[in-house]
Amino acid sequence: MIQLPQPLPMTLSHRLLLLPLAGLSLLLCSCAVDTPKTRIERNPGAYQSLSTRHQDLVERGRIEKGMPKKGVLLALGTPDGKAEGFRNGTDYERWTYNSLRPVYNQHFYGSYSFGGHGYHGRGYGLGFGPSIEYIPTRSATVWFRGDKVDSWDREGLHP
Repeated sequence: MIQLPQPLPMTLSHRLLLLPLAGLSLLLCSCAVDTPKTRIERNPGAYQSLSTRHQDLVERGRIEKGMPKKGVLLALGTPDGKAEGFRNGTDYERWTYNSLRPVYNQHFYGSYSFGGHGYHGRGYGLGFGPSIEYIPTRSATVWFRGDKVDSWDREGLHP
């Protein structure tokens, strides 16, 4: 008869290792994508208070002149930056939105080691390879006069 090995008992070190893994998995599961639909579901009252036209625009992630701030929040989400100012005799507020733009690079790298921490001897390595970095880039700007959209600057945001 073949005897299967018995599972090892879970030691304290095993349990301590599982704790951060469980936390990481919960964090990854909670990272939901923020879309107009999810923002509408979280703020049904704000959505219902919009005109039918603005509701339609919000569902498509679009804005237009005259739309209230709560409509822009539902359509585009929370801005990455806000600024206030005075222009042409009127107070205004500016919201900016950023996106991450990939930048592709080719890198030459090299290293040399004298050893240590369990490695006995010398080593070196040379290589040339690609890397990708993500750079925040302004993707949209929305200007408000009072509570209403006055203008914006991004293709695709208009109806």
